[in-house]
Amino acid sequence: MLKKLCTFMIIFIVLLAGCKADDNPESVNEKGNTVYPLTGLEADKEADHRAIAVMVNNHPAARPQSGLSKADIVYEILAESNITRFLAVYQSEFPDTFGPVRSARDYYIRLAKGYDSLFVFHGWSPEAKKLIESDYIDNLNGLKYDGTLFERASFREAPHNSYITYDHVMEGAKEKGYDMDIGAPAYTFMTEDEENEVEGDSYSKAFISYSSESFDVTYEYDEGSETYARYTAGVRTEDYGTNDPVEIDNILIIEAEHEVIDKKGRRDIDLESGGDAYLLQKGKLLKIQWESNDNRIVPVLDGKEVKLVPGKTWINVIPTSGLTQSVTLE
Repeated sequence: MLKKLCTFMIIFIVLLAGCKADDNPESVNEKGNTVYPLTGLEADKEADHRAIAVMVNNHPAARPQSGLSKADIVYEILAESNITRFLAVYQSEFPDTFGPVRSARDYYIRLAKGYDSLFVFHGWSPEAKKLIESDYIDNLNGLKYDGTLFERASFREAPHNSYITYDHVMEGAKEKGYDMDIGAPAYTFMTEDEENEVEGDSYSKAFISYSSESFDVTYEYDEGSETYARYTAGVRTEDYGTNDPVEIDNILIIEAEHEVIDKKGRRDIDLESGGDAYLLQKGKLLKIQWESNDNRIVPVLDGKEVKLVPGKTWINVIPTSGLTQSVTLE
């Protein structure tokens, strides 16, 4: 009887392990090696660290920021007026310091939830406050931890000087009992052969106007590194202190419905309905669509997910008709 029970348990464990592997087929590449779910790059350590999504300030007084070069996914979206902010999602690697950290809006929170992230922010709008206080997402709020987990930098003025270290994020997660061993949902990535056959029209530059020169973005393709450099108002995006440049493998520019909802210029942005998009990879541009997959923006073409080049991805959200009115290609 004991022998039969042991045999049954062994079979059960093997079957369970097989099911777990099949649940996330994108976690390995064509060579059978484990890859990070948000970059598709081979993992040099366990790939199940929970994603950390940070609200990063993009005001001119907050530049250059700390840690953007290490983010796997970065969303750039309008907050108030013509000011953009970043939601930087980290999973494969983490900087020593994140910031400056800024206040949340509800659409950033939903995107962070799409990656099962621990959400890090400092302050909130009324709609964001409701969502946070409903326990919608695990979070660390600088309003609660200002001067403890979050620190004020002396070289910048408030509200552009709130920073948090990776060690303090992990300390806060432990204090609040958050599980930090949750793997992120995976994108689909190209094989090495597919990378050499990227389709699309050839363009070396993409310019995005957010109707303010201080927030205008330029992406420029470098054939040597096969990545894109990013510039804001003509200045290359690099990390404060280290000068590490942001080097991007996939640029997704998507149109979404924007609506101003209050006197302060706060917005409601539809990140659920999908729409038209541009995808830039390897110096090529493909006209595609985007969809929301459980609050995670996914590139699609003819109803099928488009594969990404292994590496870093930036996603720019612009108002409807922006692909023709706000984007210039060269």
